[in-house]
Amino acid sequence: MFQPQDIIDLLAANVRKTRNPFGVPNSRFNTWWRDAGGFTRRPGDALLFTGLMYQAIPYIEATTRYLERLEGSPWAGYLRYGRYLPGSLLGRGLAALISGAEKKRFDGILHTICRILQQSGAGFFYHPEMDFYSGILLYDLGDQESFEEHARFVARNLKLHGVTKIITVDPHTTYALKELYPKHLGVGFEVQPYFSILSLKEAAGNGQPPVALHDPCIYGRYLKLAAEPRRLLSSLGLKLVEVRNSGEFTSCCGGPAESISPALNREILERRAAELKAAAAPVVTFCPICLANLLKAGLPVEDLASLLARHLDHEGA
Repeated sequence: MFQPQDIIDLLAANVRKTRNPFGVPNSRFNTWWRDAGGFTRRPGDALLFTGLMYQAIPYIEATTRYLERLEGSPWAGYLRYGRYLPGSLLGRGLAALISGAEKKRFDGILHTICRILQQSGAGFFYHPEMDFYSGILLYDLGDQESFEEHARFVARNLKLHGVTKIITVDPHTTYALKELYPKHLGVGFEVQPYFSILSLKEAAGNGQPPVALHDPCIYGRYLKLAAEPRRLLSSLGLKLVEVRNSGEFTSCCGGPAESISPALNREILERRAAELKAAAAPVVTFCPICLANLLKAGLPVEDLASLLARHLDHEGA
């Protein structure tokens, strides 16, 4: 395991420099919207706020590969000097290692979320200059001062643009904006995850095989939103195989541990993967970190948005 403070200091320095944990300029980091079909910047009822989490997955995977090589080696201690690199030099080097195919894959999920929101009649808009990383990892790692500093920047930017209603796409950003910003900054927004505002036509399911749902910890335990995706799957006529440890009692996939110890992440992941494999059904989740981590375990796993879109397309055919 690395020295946790070295990791925290590096992440905090990157967030101060570029407003994301990887030190990558946002103009290069957040590009999904350029190819989004039906993309709109016109004012709507609510701002679609990605929190840059789906965009972050290829960077998380690349970073983890290098942390795995360093962990337990004599070179691990040199990680502390990364925060002293000028500007976004470290981030630019990392960005050069990112697979275009992997970036396209996770950007595509955001395209899909936009499409199903539009098909559902949800009023929303998107402006990349209003969309920033929430700072949640700094909070999770105990650097409350850096978290609050960054969160004030994000909240101030949203207020400056007159944003009051927000649609989120991942549990970590949802929790930060819905619970932590009011608690630590006294700043509140009307925050709803995208799947909670979808209105889908009832479907028969057409004999589709059942699926197993992996509840992300934050949605299941802390935000008590486990019922919402089940409602959507039921409306599509899909049968659900309940997994051991689900809903409010869900088991962690181990993804958040990657930033401190890839070895610890693998240990936690193996336990959760065994529970999911016991369900003997394709897995659906609704968190980018869970999705990427469960894919590493070799599970047949799909993002909720992708599953919903495929069935909506089938019903419309």
